[in-house]
Amino acid sequence: MIDKTVPQTFTSPTYGRLDWEQAIAKMVWFMGTDTDASYEVIIGTDSEAQNGEADFVSALIVHKKGRGGIYFWSRQKVEKLFSMRQRIWQEALISLGLAEKMVSEFGKMGLVNLNLEIHVDVGPNGPTRELISEIVGMIRANGFKVATKPASWGASHVADRHV
Repeated sequence: MIDKTVPQTFTSPTYGRLDWEQAIAKMVWFMGTDTDASYEVIIGTDSEAQNGEADFVSALIVHKKGRGGIYFWSRQKVEKLFSMRQRIWQEALISLGLAEKMVSEFGKMGLVNLNLEIHVDVGPNGPTRELISEIVGMIRANGFKVATKPASWGASHVADRHV
């Protein structure tokens, strides 16, 4: 079953366990600490599967260009995913759901110029190369910038760290 369920609980190496609203508030606070800096918001999801059950980890990252950043991660399990194709699509849909919800939340606060990019764990080498055009097309069709391997560090390094 593929859906884009948005996780509600996140963990931060800096701030500990937070709910969605608290994580968003910390992101807004972080970007407000230096209003002259340039920020990018990255969303990436990675997964690991075993016996039809997949463990998905999503990362919400605020990168203060050239000066570090903060991130929040969440884990969710999805059953009855038996193919890599299903899993990669689920990763992309979870990230897309998070991006849509984040844009809505930031918009309510008047923050409309969000430099947001979705990082997907697909690349030109290996079995995911067949999925690049489909996944990238879906994300772009929803109005978001997208990065693939090797530039998709939000999924392949940050989220992957917690899978």
